[in-house]
Amino acid sequence: MGAMLIPEMSKRLLAEFVGTFWLVFGGCGSAIFAAGFLSTPTLGSGAPTHLGIGFLGVALAFGLTVVTMAYAVGHVSGAHFNPAVTIGITIAKRFEWKDVPGYVVAQVLGGLAAGGALWAIARGRDGFVPTGNLAANGFAEHSPGGYSMFAVLCAEVLLTMFFVYVILGVTRESAPTGFAPLAIGLCLTLIHLISIPISNTSVNPARSTAVAFFNGNGAPGQLWLFWLAPVIGAAIAGATFHLITGVDRRDRDITGQVRAEDVVVPDGVDPDAPRATV
Repeated sequence: MGAMLIPEMSKRLLAEFVGTFWLVFGGCGSAIFAAGFLSTPTLGSGAPTHLGIGFLGVALAFGLTVVTMAYAVGHVSGAHFNPAVTIGITIAKRFEWKDVPGYVVAQVLGGLAAGGALWAIARGRDGFVPTGNLAANGFAEHSPGGYSMFAVLCAEVLLTMFFVYVILGVTRESAPTGFAPLAIGLCLTLIHLISIPISNTSVNPARSTAVAFFNGNGAPGQLWLFWLAPVIGAAIAGATFHLITGVDRRDRDITGQVRAEDVVVPDGVDPDAPRATV
């Protein structure tokens, strides 16, 4: 195997931007456009048919965004796509504090770009009102099931804590190679199956920020909880993982790594030459 290199920071940040964009666009987009979709009845055909994907479909969509982007760009940035994850794995000493601000900014900007795209698309349908209908997170009167602030706080702390436990566990050296994105994506799917009725599921401050301001309707004023709770949960996981599991891999960063030969064209190779055909 060739030498491994950590990609330059600009590429890592771009990967986090793109990955978080896809998470928000795919996950929140499925909730906005597909969760409760009704067919348009033809003349005399009766009531419309529900063709939506429901909570199960939205949960799968969020999980699939992480799986697909982790495989696509995880080797570049480590596939955090979530400020709470970045902070949690840094507390676990699996990431450098000096890189945290850049990652968090890239994640939030990627999410906001996706939120803007969703808002623009949603406005393209006659009769659709974006305000209050852009999959924002919320508690009390803004919780899908009417759950209290304390209930939402507890759920978001616990779910983010277990999410980061899974991330720290499946990215250890002895875990099956190449399966980490599947485990992380399935964990995020499970989290959504539990908590969409509670809070619309955050466990990710960038996801919450992404749509809060486009959604309005009280979401910006409640955004603080969806930063505080995930960060607390991730911090607990980061601080306790090695104590609970006995697995101390604080020397193993969750960053991107690429092969040196994939970055530098070998001597004597013309990168513009026609590709060989079989």
